[in-house]
Amino acid sequence: MTFRATVLTLYPGMFPGSLGQALSGQALAAGVWALETVDIRDFARDKHRSVDGTPAGGGAGMVMRADVLARAIDQAVESSPGRPLVYLTPRGTPLTQARLRAFSMEPGVVLVCGRFEGIDERVFEARPGLELSLGDYVLSGGEAAAQVVLDGIVRLLPGVVGAAESLSEESFENGLLEYPHYTRPRAFEERDIPPVLLSGDHAAIKAWRRQQAEELTKTRRPDLWRRKVEKDEDRS
Repeated sequence: MTFRATVLTLYPGMFPGSLGQALSGQALAAGVWALETVDIRDFARDKHRSVDGTPAGGGAGMVMRADVLARAIDQAVESSPGRPLVYLTPRGTPLTQARLRAFSMEPGVVLVCGRFEGIDERVFEARPGLELSLGDYVLSGGEAAAQVVLDGIVRLLPGVVGAAESLSEESFENGLLEYPHYTRPRAFEERDIPPVLLSGDHAAIKAWRRQQAEELTKTRRPDLWRRKVEKDEDRS
């Protein structure tokens, strides 16, 4: 079954962008997934195709209109029911690998790209969906965030990544950051590949990689390490 992604945006020309290249682009061409863009301006009903207005109560910038955006959302949802509705917004729930994997098991996704100062709050109330954030920072709009989300989903779809087993060892899949990687040449600027990786002892290599992943996680992401320890304690 083809995974279907619909992106609601004021700038449909930004897609597929990077999604049309490399693995995601190959999968798109092969029909593993499909991408549709919806121009929100097409749902405006005035001659200027207005999609925004000044903030109620005053303030800087503009706000995306509820009536126009709601019409765009309705068409997207009705055309392919059963897909989660997702708003890309800095105030949303942080994106995680687990969330991407859950999305990859859906028939598709509808992504709403915000712009300006944001979206009229009444849209969130009248068209409930998941508010999703890439992190504690602000972008010019949701388009770049939508591409990140779709890239993360597409690579998890069956058949997209050649060595599927490699996905299970990536950062965040097991609550840990990924272990270090090495390749040719054997020596680089007086730095050698760790001998254990050249030993042929698969059990020793597996143990070394696990130890390295744990040390990296403890050092660089103590928050992840704490969550993993707590999760392991709950299981035991």
